[in-house]
This record gives sequence, C-alpha cells and structure tokens, in this order.
Amino acid sequence: MTLTNQNIEQLLQLCKSKDQRAQMEVYNRYYKAMYNTSYRIVKDSYKAEDIMQESFLSAFTKLDTLKEASMFGAWLKRIVVNNSIHYYNQDAKYQDVPLDDVVYKIEDEQGIAEDDELMTTKASQILATIKTLKDNYQVSLNLHLIEGYDYEEICDIMNISHANCRTMISRAKDSLRQKLLSLT
Repeated sequence: MTLTNQNIEQLLQLCKSKDQRAQMEVYNRYYKAMYNTSYRIVKDSYKAEDIMQESFLSAFTKLDTLKEASMFGAWLKRIVVNNSIHYYNQDAKYQDVPLDDVVYKIEDEQGIAEDDELMTTKASQILATIKTLKDNYQVSLNLHLIEGYDYEEICDIMNISHANCRTMISRAKDSLRQKLLSLT
C-alpha cells in the first residue's frame, strides 16, 4: 500500500517512528489549510510559511502527546493558531502593518460555482471589509467566523475573559455589519 492510500492513523504511526516519507505525506495533506490559517492571522506570507513549518515540526516531535490520531487535523490547526497568535502579539508591539497590505485567500472555493459571480463578490466584499476593522476585531472574527472556533477556544487563544470575548465579537460583528450597510 502506498503512503497516499493510507489513512491518517496509519501515517501518524509511521511518523512516530521518524518515517520521513510519511511525514511528507502528512505535510502535503495539511500544509495549504495550515498556511491559510496562519496567513489570515499574521498577514505576512513569509511569516505564515515559517509558522506553518515550525508548527509541523512541533507536531511531529510531540506526536506522542496526541491522544486520538483522528483528531490530528484539529490538533495541528490549534498549534498553528497558537503560534500565529503568539507571533501576531509580539509583532504588534514592534511594528504597525498597514491594512492595505492584507490579502485574504478563500481556502475552499469548490463550493462556489464559477459562474456565480454575485456570491464570490459578496464573499470578497465581506473579507475586504473585515480587513478594515480594528486588529483585535479582525483576529476575533477570523477565529470565530472563518476558522470556526467557539468562544471558549477564542478566550484561550487570545488570552481574554469569556465576557470580553463575547463583547469583542459582538462589537466586531456590529462594526462589520455597519460598514457593509454603508457600502450598499
């Protein structure tokens, strides 16, 4: 059986024994999604690439701590998000990044028909409007709406209280809604 035909549980067992081909197969299966996740947070393609690769290295060295192999994707995504948030928080202390430099990528455009320009335009407009929000609103909305994290997880990731998290996301949604209404 080739590596591409193996399920993730089998590949992770091979990865635990330092099989580099298995590690490369796991990397190939997850790198695009992990890159996009990191990129939406750090807003720098080179740094997102670095964070993604560091996260894979960290995951491969800590595979023994993973309790269920079927949860590998979510576990790896959590590592990427945590590393991205850590970089974002450190970078925010030292450098201002113009919002115009931010470019969002839609991870999965397979569900959007190519001839359905209206839906694509709306999604692009929403993503472009999100990037005009305050930085903490951008991060919280990306984590909640795009990445699908719940309030508890966002509290842990952003190191804020539950009440603060709910308030921030609520205000971010209101701000986004107002900006979108002003465009129409």
